[in-house]
Amino acid sequence: MLTIEANKTRIGWIGTGVMGRSMCGHLIDAGFPMTIYNRSPEKAGSLVAKGASLVSSPKEVAQRSDLIFTIVGFPDDLRQVTFGPEGTLANAAAGSVLIDMTTSQPSLAVEIYQAAKERGVQSVDAPVSGGDIGAREARLSIMIGGDKPVVDALQPCWDAMGKTIVYQGPAGSGQHTKMVNQTLIATGMIGVCEALLYGYKAGLDLPTVLKSVGSGAAGSWSLTNLGPKIIDNDYDPGFFVEHFIKDMGIVLDESHRMGLSMPGLALGKQLYEALKAQGHGRDGTQALIAALAQMSGIDWSNR
Repeated sequence: MLTIEANKTRIGWIGTGVMGRSMCGHLIDAGFPMTIYNRSPEKAGSLVAKGASLVSSPKEVAQRSDLIFTIVGFPDDLRQVTFGPEGTLANAAAGSVLIDMTTSQPSLAVEIYQAAKERGVQSVDAPVSGGDIGAREARLSIMIGGDKPVVDALQPCWDAMGKTIVYQGPAGSGQHTKMVNQTLIATGMIGVCEALLYGYKAGLDLPTVLKSVGSGAAGSWSLTNLGPKIIDNDYDPGFFVEHFIKDMGIVLDESHRMGLSMPGLALGKQLYEALKAQGHGRDGTQALIAALAQMSGIDWSNR
């Protein structure tokens, strides 16, 4: 039986970006010895200051860890750090656990799970929702796929990072659930942006509008948390546009495989592709307002 204890169980962490940095920091604060790797070492400075050990490869992370967490940008990044002689899987000890928190392909989660099982290693897919705010405040929604006894044993780690922790089923189920999440966000953000455009063109005071609509049937996380940022021209990323486009592509690929028509999501992806072409790929998803405003001849940032 897998037993996880603070101050004893060694954790490895790969990916210290916008969300990963905060999530890893919470595990350090919970007392877990931490080894980290990031392609840009300077992004790990705050974690090293907390006591983490910085190493130069995923291989070293795996060799020094009982639990190996990954949260990277794209499926190809995950494949690169997981597979091959220098990857985490080849260097993980039997009985250790790979926990991937990247938003990635369900099929890749299953592939990693099966390859890990052949080596006597456990694997869990556990993507998250809640953005940089949720990561910083340790109240992420964590959706998890894998073997339930392993998922249950990891509870001390989940508790350090999230608030809504739900086991979804076998390997890949966490990623499929995240695809549901991303589909909801994609079409919802179109509504948020179009509504604010309408309010602006009608001459309304947008913060006052939010007071009326934010708590009613039209309310949403995006409206409450990103609506004010849209009004303030704050495009700082809680989640990058380019990563969101990747996620929508995964959903559309999976939908095609399942024989589903997803016209709303397809529209959302096209709008975000246009936004990226305008130079907003590294901005937050709320920057969609810029592309939609441009269609109506409105310079949103200088309105």
